[in-house]
Amino acid sequence: MTRMRALFGLILLYSVCVQAAYDANEVVLGASEKVVLKQFPAAHCAPLQWKSKAAERRCDDSKIVLGGVPGRITFYLKRDRVEAFDVRFDTKDADRMAAFLKTRYGPPAEETRANLEARGPLYKVEWKKGQERAVLTSQGEKRRASLTVWRGDFEDEIYRVR
Repeated sequence: MTRMRALFGLILLYSVCVQAAYDANEVVLGASEKVVLKQFPAAHCAPLQWKSKAAERRCDDSKIVLGGVPGRITFYLKRDRVEAFDVRFDTKDADRMAAFLKTRYGPPAEETRANLEARGPLYKVEWKKGQERAVLTSQGEKRRASLTVWRGDFEDEIYRVR
């Protein structure tokens, strides 16, 4: 019986750890640029080409496979810490990506499917943990869907004109 309890405890601990942070291939929000480059050695990191309170640098990598879905990723850093990342992938893979993220990030706070007259079907899934957010968005008429993960006011500040 004690072995069974120990096994159950490990499974419970693992499931909590898996859902503890939003990540992309083990790079979590708050990770350093060094960690980004270790996981994505082909990433090109450079200062942002515009002034922003949200980030100072970005690291672009042409390829990522997340949950079996191929795509492209960009990390945004401020004071050598990942503040956000954006994964772009084919719209046709949105359901598969959402299914993977539900196992990785836990149950979503919101999930919406709508048919917009002018733009076609819209699929949006959102996760929330404290100041951290993850949003998967897919519009049927567009070629690319996206997963954007951030903390704090990144989403409001990144493209604000200064």
